[in-house]
Amino acid sequence: MAGSKMSLLLAVVLVLSEMLTGASQAGLEMDPYKVLGVTRSASQAEIKKVYKRLAKEWHPDKNRNPGAEDMFIKITKSYEILSNEDKRANYDRYGQTDDTQAYGSGRYGHRHDSFYFDESFFNFPFNSKTHRDFADSKFTLHFNQYINDVVPDSYKRPYLIKITSDWCFSCIHIEPVWKEVVQEMETLGVGIGVVDVGYERRLANHLGAHRTPSILGVINGKVTFFHYAVAKEHLRQFVEDLLPQRLVERVTDKNDLQFLNSWHEINKPHVLLFDQVPVVPLLYKLTAFAYKDYMQFGYVDQGLSETANLQKQFNINTYAPTMLVFKENIDKPADIIQAKGMKKQIIDEFMANNKFLLAPRLVNQKLFDELCPVKQFHRRRKYCVLLITRDEETFSFGNQEFLSFASTNTKEVVRFAYVYQRLQQPLCDILTQNKDSGQSPPQVVILERRNAAGKVLFKPVTAWNGSEEDKQCLLDELERLHKDPSILIHDAMLPELNNEFASMFVIRWIYASYDYLSEVIDDILHNNWREMMPLLSLIFSALFILFGTVVIQAFSDSSEDKQTKPKTRDGTKAENGSPGAGASRLPKKNFVEVTELTDITYMSNLVKLRPGHMNIVLVLTDASKNILLSKFAKEVYSFTGSLTLHFSFLNIDKHSEWMNTMLEYAQDAMQIDADEDDGGNHKIDYTGYVLALNGHKKYLCLFKPVYTGEDHEGKSSEDEGGATGRLRSSSRDDHPPRKSNRSRSISTLQIHHKLDRLGLWMERLMEGTLPRYYIPAWPGLDKITPCK
Repeated sequence: MAGSKMSLLLAVVLVLSEMLTGASQAGLEMDPYKVLGVTRSASQAEIKKVYKRLAKEWHPDKNRNPGAEDMFIKITKSYEILSNEDKRANYDRYGQTDDTQAYGSGRYGHRHDSFYFDESFFNFPFNSKTHRDFADSKFTLHFNQYINDVVPDSYKRPYLIKITSDWCFSCIHIEPVWKEVVQEMETLGVGIGVVDVGYERRLANHLGAHRTPSILGVINGKVTFFHYAVAKEHLRQFVEDLLPQRLVERVTDKNDLQFLNSWHEINKPHVLLFDQVPVVPLLYKLTAFAYKDYMQFGYVDQGLSETANLQKQFNINTYAPTMLVFKENIDKPADIIQAKGMKKQIIDEFMANNKFLLAPRLVNQKLFDELCPVKQFHRRRKYCVLLITRDEETFSFGNQEFLSFASTNTKEVVRFAYVYQRLQQPLCDILTQNKDSGQSPPQVVILERRNAAGKVLFKPVTAWNGSEEDKQCLLDELERLHKDPSILIHDAMLPELNNEFASMFVIRWIYASYDYLSEVIDDILHNNWREMMPLLSLIFSALFILFGTVVIQAFSDSSEDKQTKPKTRDGTKAENGSPGAGASRLPKKNFVEVTELTDITYMSNLVKLRPGHMNIVLVLTDASKNILLSKFAKEVYSFTGSLTLHFSFLNIDKHSEWMNTMLEYAQDAMQIDADEDDGGNHKIDYTGYVLALNGHKKYLCLFKPVYTGEDHEGKSSEDEGGATGRLRSSSRDDHPPRKSNRSRSISTLQIHHKLDRLGLWMERLMEGTLPRYYIPAWPGLDKITPCK
């Protein structure tokens, strides 16, 4: 009995070990690093290079090894994981390679593995890999996929995207409606996408989706949110509203000729759909959006009496939708399809076969590239027969005969087109070999494009008047070309074609502005107040600042007007009688604006100064600030009319280190400072220096104060010189002199006269005759912070 128990226990252990081994092997079934043969520190460039080599080696079409297909799948899967930063980080952290597993699932997916709970206890309809909708995984979007694929493709078809997450209770209720809508919209050609916030937080933030569930549409790269109840009719209408409103024109017996005759003006074929329903079918709208650059679309409601003549003229069957395409001949359709249930694939094939007129006009480079593609292989040669003509009435006969000749063409390798000399003169001058850039007679040229850069081989065939001789000559040349392509003996580099529809930019801008305003209004109507608070706060703040500025300015202007006369009368007296009182008055803002150069204004006033602009910086101290600013404002006032000059001041008490660094680049600054230094034992006084700084070209011009002794206030130069001499002699005395009122007045006068010749220096600065000292790089912010 004991032996049987031991054998049973041993069997259980063996089974468990096999299960654990199998599970570990399943977990390590594929290591993308080992499959590609790269290290975990390999760069994206290395991974891409290895992938290209292995994919080429193991491709099933080239490798006949029985296991080549499986190996190729592993290589592709490994590259898909390692080339995506999020997937690679997920694998490095959790060892997870399954796309359907949540990123970081190790934190949640196995949260109860160490507990012996029943699996059904955690079997919610969300957050479970086994219960996740497989259809959603088919449409899962990643950030790079959205940027590289969805956004460019949204210019051809709209996208319907659902924002969801594993822990979203409300997402469960919209699933039945979502599945039904997806099934219908996908067959119509609408792009479908699913973004799981748990996996793609970056993409959700990029789309502006901050809650789940959310449904949004993307068209022309623009995101629009769905704000209504999730119902099939609402979602269908939402997709229709995404499309531009001017895609399909209603056509009746009154405007049919106007619609069809516009082919010459817009240079496009016209498509008419006849159907019994009063509204334009969504499939037709989506087709019109996809081919809007190639065709013009119209819709005929067969239930209206105003369309009876059209139905009779083209013998339309009233029991099935009918689609007609018209080219140059508006009396007879160039192609027709009729079916009870038109499928998207049938319509796409019909449109692709009729995208161009029989002989379209080259109006831009894009059309030229598609009509006359670059030669790729010998068997895929494409030749263009190009008529170079003019748009005057006298040339209409020749143009019409060229069109009739093109309509008889049955060769797929030959395309016919024409161009107006007046609108594409550079192209025509090269092909006609006309050096005078004048209007030459109509001519037919056969050309073959060789590369995308513009190289072509061509041959002028004949002058074209539309006669039978011209037609026969062209026909003979085409027969020779079919037998011997080397008859194209000339080569040239063609310029890019002018866009003849560029004048419609203003109209497109108006339409885009209208769509943008509509979107803003829609967002305002449907967003809740919590989401609108940042925008409302910004608007009210701007209004408050604007209103406050206007009110303050109004009161300040009125007060200044009242005090103008007393200030002007007292100005001379204060300046003559009491220099200290006169110097304490800062210049008014309407006199000249001088800002302080600090670490806040340093970037805008110097480093990022626009080209051609210059900042004039006055160097001062706290003691001399009022005096020098008043004198500086008067000296530079006559130069304030220049928009390229900015005026600032620098406090040397705070920024002496920055000033020393700047003057090291001036060639003669050290010599002058050495003379003023008296042996280098005293601190250099930069008070009154003026720097002209060019932030863009990185150079400075230097003004050094010179005391002239010129007394503009009524004092003689001799008195000032004597006063100066007495100050210098007293400074050599052993005892420190007492600062009397007289000495303070003389010191103030000296500071005032430091900028006497600044006006002459400014004139030389404007003339460009001052020496320039170039700066390798402006000193950093640490050079202008206050020294503590």
